Amino acid sequence: MGRTSRERSLGAMLAGEIRTALGNPPDLVCRTVITDEGRAVQCIYLESLIDKRCIDEFIVDSIRRNAFAEEPATPGDPFMRELPLQALRGTIRDEASRAVVAGQCVLIDEAKERICLVDTFDAPGRQVEEPKTEPTIRGSFEGFTENIRINIGLVRKRIQSRRLRFEKMAIGSRSRTVVMIVWMDGLAPQTLVQEMRRRLAAIRTDSVLESSYIEEYIQGRILSPFPTLLNTERPDKMAAHLLEGKVAVMVDGTPFVLIAPLTFFELFSSAEDYYQRADIATFIRWIRLISFFVAVFAPSLFVAATTFHQELIPTELLISLSAQREGVPMPAFLEVMLMEIVFEIIREAGLRMPRAVGQALSIVGAIVLGQAAVEAGLISAAVVIVVAVTGITNFVVPVYSFGMSQRLLRFTFILLAGFMGLFGVLCGALLLIAHLVSLKSFGVPYMTPFAPAYKADWQDVLVRAPRPWMDPNRLPASIRRLKRH
Repeated sequence: MGRTSRERSLGAMLAGEIRTALGNPPDLVCRTVITDEGRAVQCIYLESLIDKRCIDEFIVDSIRRNAFAEEPATPGDPFMRELPLQALRGTIRDEASRAVVAGQCVLIDEAKERICLVDTFDAPGRQVEEPKTEPTIRGSFEGFTENIRINIGLVRKRIQSRRLRFEKMAIGSRSRTVVMIVWMDGLAPQTLVQEMRRRLAAIRTDSVLESSYIEEYIQGRILSPFPTLLNTERPDKMAAHLLEGKVAVMVDGTPFVLIAPLTFFELFSSAEDYYQRADIATFIRWIRLISFFVAVFAPSLFVAATTFHQELIPTELLISLSAQREGVPMPAFLEVMLMEIVFEIIREAGLRMPRAVGQALSIVGAIVLGQAAVEAGLISAAVVIVVAVTGITNFVVPVYSFGMSQRLLRFTFILLAGFMGLFGVLCGALLLIAHLVSLKSFGVPYMTPFAPAYKADWQDVLVRAPRPWMDPNRLPASIRRLKRH
């Protein structure tokens, strides 16, 4: 009885230290389990993060029957780790505290001179649902969730290969967010995996709450408006990129996965392109490419033509535009800029409003304000048409972050057209091309396969060739280039 009393006092003392280290949280459970031999084992966990059924039906029952972990744990076992009781008290307390907040159950067994850390994590979260930002008509309707374990299962479900690799890291001095590097061994270049590992290890921050935190640290050029990493919440899209030799980064707590490297023309590609016939997918890609030019250049070309270069407009159209602008107090540049800003405000308001109200607000607000502005003589009807067409084409691109880039470029070109006309638009276009050519994503030129040119890869850029015409084992030129270095 004296030994049992001493076990209980030691377990209670360590449990008190853990409780104090965690700030005495209300969801911390410290329970004493008595084995059949009369030995006391302290069981400590956070009930908000653990699987209660696993605790009651497996751990507690095994302890009572004296059948828990009769064999020593395998080194590196992700399910259970053991710490020697002879270690320093401060080291044990810190290790046990970190284990508790990570969703593990801490077992203090003085008789066997050990402390066991058992993985019982089962935090509440959203189940697998359809992707919100990447809807599809044909294909998988499963999307990533905020639980990284579920996300790993969704990837393994699609790639049942022994070469699929996961490497775990913890980033954030305070949040200790779990981050996974994912790649296909033998397909992904080792230089790419090592570079991703190096950039992630170099991150110094106190918290990581979303994958965008990681993206800002590891992207190639911070001030570029173009994304150099692809983000997606579709498991099938991630699996397709892994099979092309790319590397992905999964972050616990967010459904968005980062994929590198990324090239410019991949921004016009969607996972659904490969679920449609080749001719349909090619047509849709050209629609996206045309929409990009319309979204970026249409307002600036309208401003330049109506302000500086009226001779470029056909006579009948010029007469119609002049009649519409009669009585309008503002020049075309201010008209377009004002309407673009109002359109952006309406769109942002629609996103922040409740979903049931936001869509109606965006549509009704745009129609009512546009019609009222034309009737009041503040804005010409042609400007409303140009801004509306521009806003619609901006949504055609399948990558949301690239759509944001288009919006920034559109305002830049409007400013250039308002001050310098077509000459300003041309100078801006040349600078834009030069910037795109200078960009790299993890060592891969952004304009691959056109600059540098790899003609063999053109069959899956502006067109999507039929599958029988493509080599299924051929990696993209950007990946082949990295494997040679």
